[in-house]
Amino acid sequence: MSVDLDEIDRRAVEVLDGFLVRKDLVRTFSRQFPVPTYVVEFLLGRYCASVDPEEIEEGLKIVQRQLQSRTVRAGEEELFKSRAREDGEIKLIDIITARLDTKTDTYVAVLPSLQIKDARISPELVSEHERMLTGGFYAEITLRYDAAIAKEKAGRPFGVESIREIQLSSRDVLAKLGKARERFNTEEWKDFLLRSIGMEPAGLEPRQKDALLLRMVPFVERNYNLVDLGPRGTGKSHLFQQVSPYAHLISGGKATVAKMFVNNANGQRGLVCQYDVVCFDEVSGVSFDQKDGVNIMKGYMESGEFSRGKESIRADGSIVLVGNFDVDVEHQQRIGHLFGPMPPEMRDDTAFMDRIHAFLPGWDVPKVNNDLLTSHFGLVSDFLSECWNQVRNESRLSLLQGRVQFGGALSGRDTTAVNKTVSGLLKLLYPVAQEVPDVDLEWAVRLALEVRRRVKEQQKRIGAAEFRNTHFSYVMGEDGVEKFVATPELQSTSGIGDDPLEPGQVWTISPGTGEENPGLFRIEVNEGPGSGMKILNKPVPPAFRESMSFAEQNLYARPMQLVGDKDPRHHEFTVQLRAFDAAKSGGKVGVAGIIGMCTALLRRSVRGGLIIVGEVNLGGSIEPVHDPVNLVEIAVEKGAQVIMMPVSCRRQLIDLSDEMATRVDVQFYSDVKDALLKAILD
Repeated sequence: MSVDLDEIDRRAVEVLDGFLVRKDLVRTFSRQFPVPTYVVEFLLGRYCASVDPEEIEEGLKIVQRQLQSRTVRAGEEELFKSRAREDGEIKLIDIITARLDTKTDTYVAVLPSLQIKDARISPELVSEHERMLTGGFYAEITLRYDAAIAKEKAGRPFGVESIREIQLSSRDVLAKLGKARERFNTEEWKDFLLRSIGMEPAGLEPRQKDALLLRMVPFVERNYNLVDLGPRGTGKSHLFQQVSPYAHLISGGKATVAKMFVNNANGQRGLVCQYDVVCFDEVSGVSFDQKDGVNIMKGYMESGEFSRGKESIRADGSIVLVGNFDVDVEHQQRIGHLFGPMPPEMRDDTAFMDRIHAFLPGWDVPKVNNDLLTSHFGLVSDFLSECWNQVRNESRLSLLQGRVQFGGALSGRDTTAVNKTVSGLLKLLYPVAQEVPDVDLEWAVRLALEVRRRVKEQQKRIGAAEFRNTHFSYVMGEDGVEKFVATPELQSTSGIGDDPLEPGQVWTISPGTGEENPGLFRIEVNEGPGSGMKILNKPVPPAFRESMSFAEQNLYARPMQLVGDKDPRHHEFTVQLRAFDAAKSGGKVGVAGIIGMCTALLRRSVRGGLIIVGEVNLGGSIEPVHDPVNLVEIAVEKGAQVIMMPVSCRRQLIDLSDEMATRVDVQFYSDVKDALLKAILD
């Protein structure tokens, strides 16, 4: 039963001894016995928290014995009841729920594995463990049998004697985890977290890891609303059902307002008050028993409050909506939008969508197979979930203050959503508040903007005008460059997309030469200390070198007009030409070249979906363009929204077809300065 320990294992064993479990050991039991993973881990953590193979072997035997003697498999119910009668009591591991029997004014407990619906239980035990009144919880239960009561009319011979919740409740767990975190770098810590939920990070891409880490955010962030839609078999419900006793999974079907929020008959608080995370599995089949159920949920997702009569009740349970795509993501976007698998009352409601803080790209999560399951050490689930529960009371928003500025496309709700996601991700990376390096903060910001923008893109698809601007951006660091964040599934590989590029990047079409057809290019300019211009392409296409040389001389000749008080001679420009067609020479693109250099200096982006066409000569005049109609047609084919051309093309464009003229906005410029002002993002 030994396993090769790697560096992460060794460090974890040094600093978290007693809170670790080998995840492959967990799987041997969870397949055999009808209990969730965290129950098995609770026992393994008690008896097998060791690296010594002999101690592990001994502990495994104890765990095997306990699970064998205390869990009830289908068909064994009568055997266990008989044991209780013969021995007077039995110990079992089961989920326990309770209800008030108003006919007798007593509480009765329900033990599903024994099919007992009316075991006696004292009011003291019920008030000590209130969660048994909402969804119940797993516990080690001592069940007594009283023969005398069995003989009474309508007697209840079974009684719950004692309960031991299956959960760690040590108060200083967070401090221990924070201390352990100091021994790992960020990437190692992410891997260790993934191992703690049973996944092996070694074979995962960065985007796959990010998606799995996002699934953890509802556990550490209060009132966090997450949608996770994707293919079947990617373990969407595993985390919410198996890993934490603080989460409750509602399988598809009817959700009652009384169970979710509050029972108006007796004032009993619902799941969102009792659990950290309430997850709707197979969300497409979920409906509420009352007409206003979705509205109550919408109100709760907005403010964390719901009302019972005149009283307003606050709760901090996060809401997670999990469902399956029956088609791939590209097809889903062609036939509608990504909220398509939601129930009808949520699917096209932009107000409901606006309350979703993050749309997790479930299609980025690989299907779970044996290679993806880890055999290394991870945190015992109840220790991990206890830490997550405690860190919910904190916020990491102060870390953003003065370090990150969000762009103008974010509404108030967008900013709230992004802030919550960033806060949650940083709590996962740094369980105890501390200074966070820029690289980790930027990782969290980019991920948070992407998963919120995905929500906004679907609202835009439904046609709501107020959600039109989805170009999410942020500014970080002293140089203050505005960076845009896209959602990868919208990035067309052949088209240019409608997202603004980084400063210094410009789309252009070269009109071609006698033997070469026109083609789409992207010019990418970076600037730094030094002087002159360097083209990185090997070999440099002569036609492109000539265009860039004209662009460089024009920038040196009229810097005040173009870049104000910046002196371009004190900067070195490195330029790269990227071809997106068969054409390779990149000739006659000087106007785009000079705009690339100017925006790199000014640290400004050009508008998204824009192509700039035209050549400038050494004297600063704009050259005429040959066959502009063809260039506009190419721009439309490549997905451009705007094409900018010299004003001399205006007459020739009379021949442009009506269809083409309606599909792209053709704008004209008179000189380089005019082109620059029209190209730059407002």
